[in-house]
Amino acid sequence: MSTTTQVIKNTGFLYIKMAVTVFISLYTTRLILSSLGASDFGIFNIIGGAIVMLGFLNATMANATQRFMSYAEGEGNLIKKRQIFNVSMVLHIGVAVLTCILLLVVMRLLFNGVFNIPVQRIFAAKVIYLSAVASTVLTIINVPYDAVVNAHENMLYYSLIGIFECLLRLVIAFVCVYTNSDKLIVYGVLTAMIPLITLTIMKIYCHRKYDECVFSIRKYWDSNLLKRITSFFSWNFLTAISSLVSYYGSGLVLNHFFGTILSAAQGIANQVNGQLSNFSLNLMKAVNPVIVKRAGSHDMEAMNRVTLASGKFSTLLIVLFAVPFILEMHYVLRIWLKDVPEWTAMFCCMQLIVTVICQLTNSAATAIYAEGNIKRYAIYKSIMNVLPVCFTYLAYTLGGAPYWLYLFMIVIWSIGGDMVIIYYSNKQCGLKISDFLIQVICPVLCISVCMFIGGFAIKSLFEESFLRLLFVCCMTSIVFGICVWNYALKKEERISVLQLISERLKRNKVITFFRNGSRILVKK
Repeated sequence: MSTTTQVIKNTGFLYIKMAVTVFISLYTTRLILSSLGASDFGIFNIIGGAIVMLGFLNATMANATQRFMSYAEGEGNLIKKRQIFNVSMVLHIGVAVLTCILLLVVMRLLFNGVFNIPVQRIFAAKVIYLSAVASTVLTIINVPYDAVVNAHENMLYYSLIGIFECLLRLVIAFVCVYTNSDKLIVYGVLTAMIPLITLTIMKIYCHRKYDECVFSIRKYWDSNLLKRITSFFSWNFLTAISSLVSYYGSGLVLNHFFGTILSAAQGIANQVNGQLSNFSLNLMKAVNPVIVKRAGSHDMEAMNRVTLASGKFSTLLIVLFAVPFILEMHYVLRIWLKDVPEWTAMFCCMQLIVTVICQLTNSAATAIYAEGNIKRYAIYKSIMNVLPVCFTYLAYTLGGAPYWLYLFMIVIWSIGGDMVIIYYSNKQCGLKISDFLIQVICPVLCISVCMFIGGFAIKSLFEESFLRLLFVCCMTSIVFGICVWNYALKKEERISVLQLISERLKRNKVITFFRNGSRILVKK
């Protein structure tokens, strides 16, 4: 199967997964918020929110293992793949143990001066915290298996696991609705069981499916390989941890100054952002292996071409849904949640802006990791990740409003972080800054502004209603389509699209259409 066909096939699996999980997840959040109440939901978000963020940590850590797995897969060296798997398992077990010890050590500090939790809910909060620790350990250990699945580009199985996890969360939500026990404790403990189930399934599947999944340290240990992976893993892990500290630390700071209600608002913002981000993340998950393999074959020109195309189109996918949501956020939240915590709408809008800006350079960051020399990049990117928490704490100490958290995220995390990525993608991968500005930033910025103007014009003509929401969505979609056709697509891409449509109408072969159409983004 060709590269382009595989990319389209994998993207299809991931979007099917997204279509199923997005509605289930949103409904699950509604049930949980209604069942727990805003205060308990805020407690879970600030303490058990680490469970949510572990998904990001899991994906970031998996990149290190996946990089080496992809290289070995290209070589067809089974012994080397087994060595990589064994070294990765040892490394992640070590990280899991150290993380567990660290979290248990800082537990007393967090509960004696950091967390702002009502006294009567302290016990429940401690149960949630210990459950999160157990979940953390299991999630980290699962990373090598996740990397193996991704290295083999088995997005069908990955999608099925994602749907299964989402259904488990829905079941847990219904249990919380009807249980007579402490709903917060029940929800936290049952949620922490999901990584255990996932790890068990992944372990059984990978050991049966893939030959490299043989855990035998005596037989497949390689000290030199350990040094190479450890070096790459360490800097990759630094970036991942700094991102986690920034997200979770900002939540702690917000909770410390403003209490659990605003923690609930931030949790809802993260939920909305997570679901909308899936539209572009699914595309990136299918494209990332292509970027890594291009780097492995030392075809930097092809890698940069894919990097620019995926950066542009993945960001536009978020913009397509983010703009109408930002314009109608108040109404959408009311029909979704009924009782909306204070500041939720503003948090949701600003979080989406953060995500859109960061998405611009996600593919460029993948190119940097694929190239392999990430030490300086990791240091500077980690600094940009942590700075928003420091500035936010200072702003709140001086009496700043809650939204200052997201202002610092936009300016430092997003814009500042993007500048670091663009600089190092130019320095290490040869990606021209002018090409990035012209082919990615300018089209995305122009299309976003045009969509916002069109949607705002419709919004100003009607009273708030479901009909207005539909009109805003239709207008922004029309503007999006026109602008993408005229400004985002290159001349040769427009010609290719017209030819593909013509061929499809003549031949009526859907498979051929998508197979050939994939060349617009990724060239074989």
